[in-house]
Amino acid sequence: MPADRIFPRRDAEELVGLVREIAQEQLAPRAAEAEEAGAFPREAFDLLAEAGMLGMPYPEEWRGLGLDYETYLQAVEEIATAWMSVGVGVSVHVMSAYPLATWGTPAQRDALLPAILAGERLGAYALSEPQAGSDISGMITKAKRADHGWEINGTKAWVTHGGRADHYTTFARTGDDPKHGISCFLVPGDAERLSFGAPERKMGLTASTTAALYFDRVPVADDRLIGAEGDGMRIALSALDSGRLGIAACATGLAQAALDLAVDYAGQRRQFGRAIGEFEGLQFLLADMAAAVDSARATYLLAARKRDAGRPFTREASVAKLVATDAAMKVTADAVQVLGGYGYTRDFPAERYLREAKVTQIFEGTNQIQRLVIARRLLSPRVRMNQDDRTSTKERAGATDRG
Repeated sequence: MPADRIFPRRDAEELVGLVREIAQEQLAPRAAEAEEAGAFPREAFDLLAEAGMLGMPYPEEWRGLGLDYETYLQAVEEIATAWMSVGVGVSVHVMSAYPLATWGTPAQRDALLPAILAGERLGAYALSEPQAGSDISGMITKAKRADHGWEINGTKAWVTHGGRADHYTTFARTGDDPKHGISCFLVPGDAERLSFGAPERKMGLTASTTAALYFDRVPVADDRLIGAEGDGMRIALSALDSGRLGIAACATGLAQAALDLAVDYAGQRRQFGRAIGEFEGLQFLLADMAAAVDSARATYLLAARKRDAGRPFTREASVAKLVATDAAMKVTADAVQVLGGYGYTRDFPAERYLREAKVTQIFEGTNQIQRLVIARRLLSPRVRMNQDDRTSTKERAGATDRG
């Protein structure tokens, strides 16, 4: 791995170095076999939990590490470089804790957060539905009042850690308003009448279990409602901003792994009497791959610094997710090209990296949705200004709107 990465301070550099060491020595050697078998890596999450890495960006008072997001994301990148499924799992777990850590009451945080941040309880994020992926307002899973608190009915789709998690940060409709009728609940994984679909048969991240959740009058206690009733849309979108940064870091790590593999191979493979890395055409390809990886890293670091400074970062998070995942797709495809026929075989991890890269352009909001978010953020001040100008003109003229 490159030694010239930029860290915010010395102790952060040491911590990320520790994560790199654990990831390369204890995660990377297990990845290929587990992915081939589709074996869920719970022991890998337990290992990271022992090192305190499943609560990195949360306060120490609840057993987190109290890290800034910039450092946390660099640690996630190192994990994903070694084993993408585990990197994504860490990102999802951290995102699943965000609503509780941000909107939970002091009593809820004290009671529930420590076990989550210590990694004793693995989390999942249940937002998407079979008919409502990018369109959150199309959600039809419902939660209604019951004697014991709440009762949830419906189906959630594409849940990372589905059937394996200890709790599910779940969003359900509690009212008819498209935007203000959704609420957030922390549902125990062993809740009564909660069941799970068979794991999805995916082209990549096969060790990361993805499954549907089926809620059949699932009882949820009152103290598992996170935030106010009707605040779910705001909570979900805010959590996704941070979650997209996690995926950007994972995608960057995956691209770095592909680049490392390509560089090593180019230095060893010989054709026409010399290493193929000596050919200018291949050097240019490797240079473009490196530029894509560095650009991806720069975008997520910029967004993280804005987040850490308390500044708005929604647009920057979407830019990071878009740039990093597109880079991962390009760099992994180029790595296959560098390895030639060997890159197309399972004797080398290049083909696995390529398969794993594709989904990064889809989850946590497709890259088409990221472009919409970016464009709307760019245009919204001008749109509001134009609307204000039109309103002022009408008011001065005494005009009224009649539809």
